[in-house]
Amino acid sequence: MDKAAFDEMNRTVIDEFRANGGTAGGIFEGKPLVLVHHIGAKSGTERIAPLVYLPDAGRVFVFASKGGADSHPDWYRNLVANPDVVVEIGTETYSATARILEGAERDEIYAKQVEAEPQFGEYQRKTERVIPVVELVRAAG
Repeated sequence: MDKAAFDEMNRTVIDEFRANGGTAGGIFEGKPLVLVHHIGAKSGTERIAPLVYLPDAGRVFVFASKGGADSHPDWYRNLVANPDVVVEIGTETYSATARILEGAERDEIYAKQVEAEPQFGEYQRKTERVIPVVELVRAAG
């Protein structure tokens, strides 16, 4: 999918998410969905990524799977460069910080995601890279 088509798909999902209190259809039907506002590492432009997330004991995790591609998604590189984000879940919007999980903590959360969404196991099998797990830590206050 070329960038223009991908951007248009994201815009449609974002509009649907906001019109329906945090849910969307299509590939996101029935899945927990979060909108992550992030700043482009190179451009400095605000972008919004609709992502499937794992809710776990009040925490929110996203996964830089890119469908099992051999490169990280752009949004992940942006979070590494600029970890301060804004999160939309359901009808709530809040500030958060992106925290990259490492080692056993990463493996435990990724395993939970594979259990919840089995396609994530296939994504990991398709690539040599370790798919990053990111916690979106709500800002205090």
